[in-house]
Amino acid sequence: MNEKSLKNSAGIRLVIIAAMSLLLLIPAMMVRGVIKERKYRRISAIAEVSSKWGRPQTIAGPILTIPYKKYHKNSKGKIYTTLHYAHFLPNKLSIEGKLEPQIRYRGIYEVILYGSKLHVVGDFSLPPMKSLNIPQQNVIWKDAVLSVGITDMKGINDTLKITWNNRRLIANPGTQLAGALPSGISAKAITDQKNRKYSFAMDIQLNGSEQIHFVPLGKETTVTVSSSWHTPSFVGEFLPASRQIEDDRFAATWNVLHLNRNYPQIWLDKDYAISLSAFGVKFLTPVDEYQKTMRTAKYALMFIVLTFLSFFMIEIMGGKTIHPVQYTLIGLALIIFYTLLLSLSEHILFQYSYGIASVCIVTIITAYAKSVLSSNRFTAVVGGILAVLYAFMYVILQLEDYALLLGSVGLFGILAFVMYLTRKLDWFAVLKNEKGQIEP
Repeated sequence: MNEKSLKNSAGIRLVIIAAMSLLLLIPAMMVRGVIKERKYRRISAIAEVSSKWGRPQTIAGPILTIPYKKYHKNSKGKIYTTLHYAHFLPNKLSIEGKLEPQIRYRGIYEVILYGSKLHVVGDFSLPPMKSLNIPQQNVIWKDAVLSVGITDMKGINDTLKITWNNRRLIANPGTQLAGALPSGISAKAITDQKNRKYSFAMDIQLNGSEQIHFVPLGKETTVTVSSSWHTPSFVGEFLPASRQIEDDRFAATWNVLHLNRNYPQIWLDKDYAISLSAFGVKFLTPVDEYQKTMRTAKYALMFIVLTFLSFFMIEIMGGKTIHPVQYTLIGLALIIFYTLLLSLSEHILFQYSYGIASVCIVTIITAYAKSVLSSNRFTAVVGGILAVLYAFMYVILQLEDYALLLGSVGLFGILAFVMYLTRKLDWFAVLKNEKGQIEP
């Protein structure tokens, strides 16, 4: 292909522009890879700080475990015993918590930590052991244990104060339920066959990071938490029955019945995956710059195609010729926008990062177009189109729920505008080369 045919054949240039648009997807994908890598680096930084302070916590319990014996006779007529466990969940469970968030830094990354003060009260109502097919004489009352599940024991920053029927219990690490409560504390509970009702109270001071969950083990469970954080996200299996979110604080209350979950109040021996019913609150950062930057990068092909289309229309309607190398430089400038946006958003607010990055790219491409096109009118058209595109993209990012609708309407409008401008254009004449042949 010689230089003359390239200049005179719009069809050849159109094919080259299309090929360059697809090739520029390679650096665009590389940019998306960089965004993911930076996001994973932030996750690693959060995990490193959290591992020293306390990971996301899940509070489950207490659960009362009472051992009992079973007697068996083997084939030789010899009697032997096996040890089994009956697990009881609270009748009423009430948790009041105050969460004090704080922000720590690992390099340039913010890590949201919290300290919590939880007050847990409730009671147990035990049925007669005979109703569970357990003879009274087989129950080992003196070995009853009260267990509380805590995800990360490193977060405990004060001695747990446990009161059991107005008696003080001593907490020890480990639980009697390896499946239901793989991590936590336990204390020997004072029980006997005469007393069916037991009350308890606990004060827990616990450190954690990012989020905290509670497991609704009570027949009636009430959880109330408050915090000075202003952007909470309520997560898990249940939403709060009431909540109040203000500029500098939030408060929420959950009410959960045992009928709302899929495990019983009493079970023998086997364990249940009780953590699947957990609910709680997550401390959200106001802006996730990586998520927004990734969403922006997904529109890279649209920006490249629309920008190249603008320059190609100027070539056709204005009689200008733009070299493929010049298209490539313009495309690379469009790709650089995403790296600028990513690097700036790690240090300043996303809206400011987007404004600075878009102004830089619009300015450099417009200035380059001025030199290439040698026309103030066409330069203004290029600058105006780019400004509208970046403004349109920012609006789409802000209206997340309506992004697809707004994007579809915008593309429809662009297509309609291009069709209107070219409605009287003789494409056969435009795509003819200097020999009068039609380009394939």
